Amino acid sequence: MQPHHSAGPGIAACTGSQSGKLTTLDVAVERGCRLASPVEDTISLPLEDACGRVLATPVTAPGPQPHFDNSAMDGYAVRFADLSGIGPWRLTVDGRIAAGDTGAGLHTARALRVLTGAPVPPEFDAVIMQEHVERLDGAILVARRPRPGENIRRAGEDIKPGQTLLECGHVLSPARLALAASTGLAMLDVRRKVRVAIFSTGNELRQPGETLNFGQIYNSNRFMLKGLLAQPMLEVIDLGSLPDDRVRLAEALAAASKQADIVITTGGVSVGEEDHMPDLVRDAGGQLHVLNVAMKPGKPVTLGEMSSALYVGLPGNPVAAFVTFNLIARPMIDRLAGATRPQNSKFPAISDFQRRRRPHRVEYVPVRITGRDDQGLPMVQMLGHGSSAALLPIALADGLAMVDAGVGELSKGDTITYLPFG
Repeated sequence: MQPHHSAGPGIAACTGSQSGKLTTLDVAVERGCRLASPVEDTISLPLEDACGRVLATPVTAPGPQPHFDNSAMDGYAVRFADLSGIGPWRLTVDGRIAAGDTGAGLHTARALRVLTGAPVPPEFDAVIMQEHVERLDGAILVARRPRPGENIRRAGEDIKPGQTLLECGHVLSPARLALAASTGLAMLDVRRKVRVAIFSTGNELRQPGETLNFGQIYNSNRFMLKGLLAQPMLEVIDLGSLPDDRVRLAEALAAASKQADIVITTGGVSVGEEDHMPDLVRDAGGQLHVLNVAMKPGKPVTLGEMSSALYVGLPGNPVAAFVTFNLIARPMIDRLAGATRPQNSKFPAISDFQRRRRPHRVEYVPVRITGRDDQGLPMVQMLGHGSSAALLPIALADGLAMVDAGVGELSKGDTITYLPFG
């Protein structure tokens, strides 16, 4: 696998076992994204297999949309030449055109019964809704002269020939696939899947279904990460969990970096005696560009690169792993995938809780919406007590509230930033 990332100018590697200065979240995200370059390999996929993939070449319109003038309503096509003088006008209905019909041979009719999507012959000037005419035996009575082009969708009014419809980097949603299909395209060029290798570290970890001994816990991070990475643009290489053994961790790291574009681990990135991952990345010839971020939870998150893969070391505490993945790792992965979708939507919200805290680090707390204020802003209530190991609050939350670094005391009614899930 060829490298497809580069630290680039201006990204310094961290030295020592840890950096004395905390990196701001914005700088950490910027460094992580600068390490990542989109994978270059592309493949051509049929539309039915392309949902959720990243478009590699632009989609342009080969022809107009609509392809022909057609009726926007069930009604009657009329000609202004037959609506002279003062109405109402009685018009004989001399034919019927449904969607899929050609309308051939009906150009001399005075009025035509037309259904939605049916071609409107060029000799006809408007379509009158069926509710706006009085139906007679073989004829209609028109009381109002329609506007020119009323209820006719003109050829090319939605899309012009040669118009760019989808850009490189668009994630192919159902609506975008429908748009591509409407142009007649059966195949789309997409970037190959980004290969993401994951493994968890910790002597204490056991898998759900196994018996726990005293001091052991179930590995929740593994399933959380697999769920977060369950996207059509990604291929997940699940290497399970490993004990805090330097030799085994080094072997797993080497194997993962050869298979994947990015390696994501949980645990082992803090400053304890069993936190081996930063040193193992360096031992493998890699560099670390972020050590310790000024955020809570998630301070020990680590970003780096090895010869053929990027490295993201997430904290072992599950809430910290969840937050740092979404705020830091996800933009890196999207960058690798070549996806241009927006990241981490933020909205103003009103605090429906009080919190005293030590400032200096931005904090993300799980919240749920409890209502709306008079201006329509969501009011959010904090869940739990801020523990980075407590999963119940994050599982019940609607999103995260961001408490700015300089805020030592948050009061009810204060304006904060809200990051919704999904």
